[in-house]
Amino acid sequence: MSNFSPQSNKNSEHNVFQGINTIPKQEELFHLFVGMLDVSPNTIQALILDIRKFAKWFTAANAEPWNIERVTSRDVIDFRDRLKSKKQAVSTINRNLTSLRKYFKWLCHNDYITANPTSSVKELKKQPLAPQGLNRSEVRKLLREVELRKDIRSKAIFSLILYTGARLSDVTFLELSDMTISDRSGTVFYRHGKGSKQRVVPLPLQARKAITQYLQSRPPVDSQRVFVGERGVLNRRGIQTIFEKYKALTGIENLHCHVLRHTFSHNFLSSAGNLVQLASLLGHESLNSTSIYTKNTIEQLGEAVDRMVY
Repeated sequence: MSNFSPQSNKNSEHNVFQGINTIPKQEELFHLFVGMLDVSPNTIQALILDIRKFAKWFTAANAEPWNIERVTSRDVIDFRDRLKSKKQAVSTINRNLTSLRKYFKWLCHNDYITANPTSSVKELKKQPLAPQGLNRSEVRKLLREVELRKDIRSKAIFSLILYTGARLSDVTFLELSDMTISDRSGTVFYRHGKGSKQRVVPLPLQARKAITQYLQSRPPVDSQRVFVGERGVLNRRGIQTIFEKYKALTGIENLHCHVLRHTFSHNFLSSAGNLVQLASLLGHESLNSTSIYTKNTIEQLGEAVDRMVY
């Protein structure tokens, strides 16, 4: 149970409606509600802030004291839309609505009000966005750092993902016999895909060059795995460590294998590729999985808004 009680309002820290014009007993009633909750202190604090925010808006918008009996669904909708106009995050707005819904449901259930004004108000839907990849300047920064350090193994790993959309498991379990490379063409056979799905992907020129250079200096390890070190094969953790190293060197905060896979997907579609082809390259069984890359990124949405003129 919560530590809150009706007596808590003697402590100014718990005086939720301090500075807000209210009719009598609004504070006591709210603390009675909070005292019935069996949730974490953080949840209590968030709920207090949300209800206070709404009460403060209510008194300003309607020019009348805070009174639970005077709250209408129109008030809740207008409050939601006001938060939206202030560009608050959808998750924050929906959390505010959830807090209001909990409070007014309790009030209605205990006959403090006759109808719940939140029952017909819908939460906002989150704008679906494409997975975040690296932009061209970040890719250039990464590959340049690799070149400066003459790290041909990392260049081969990064190139393989950037040019074929490989997963971490694809790279980890790739064997020498899975690759066919010549001067004019090349393919890579990913046999350990998600859901045991196998696929053959073309190897573009830049990937072939990077991999060929690495294979020429590959340590003589007794293993068919492509990526090895002096002590043996590179496991998943070993490859992740390489990403962490270059994350620190480049300052690219979201640098990991799947981000490079996203980068490949965005680049492929922007280079006149189509969704069916991309699904085949990525090893997706359903186009629904691939269609996420057709959605806007937050940067694209921002650019579109910036072009607006009134």
